[in-house]
Amino acid sequence: MAFLKPIDIAEANAVRQDTLIEHLGIVITEAGDDWLRATMPVDARTKQPFGLLHGGASVVLAETLGSMAGGYCVDAATQMVVGLEINANHLRAVREGTVTGTARALHVGRSTQVWEIRIEDEAGRPVCVSRLTLAVVPRR
Repeated sequence: MAFLKPIDIAEANAVRQDTLIEHLGIVITEAGDDWLRATMPVDARTKQPFGLLHGGASVVLAETLGSMAGGYCVDAATQMVVGLEINANHLRAVREGTVTGTARALHVGRSTQVWEIRIEDEAGRPVCVSRLTLAVVPRR
């Protein structure tokens, strides 16, 4: 499933203002015809008390990517997507640097979407794999 229109990276990042996305330093960096990529720093905003990347921060990155990507698969004038369920398997600890997440659709239907989001460290090693289920709902 390809996005309905090409993604403008500057426009995608503009919606971050005054949100958790901006606070955590998540930045959309690249997009293809059917995938979306973003980075997130591993710093004081995203670490847990033991100095490791917080699993919840990884989930925020995953849900951000999946939801944004899902929104590019619907007619934004009449529809929007909302999260129904998310899961995450945390595979590797990260103490510093930047992690990169990439969202790809597993299913894009009329009423639901399922996205897989893979998060990697700077060496390209898997940090987290997440699956997000979205509902497609009418825009009010």
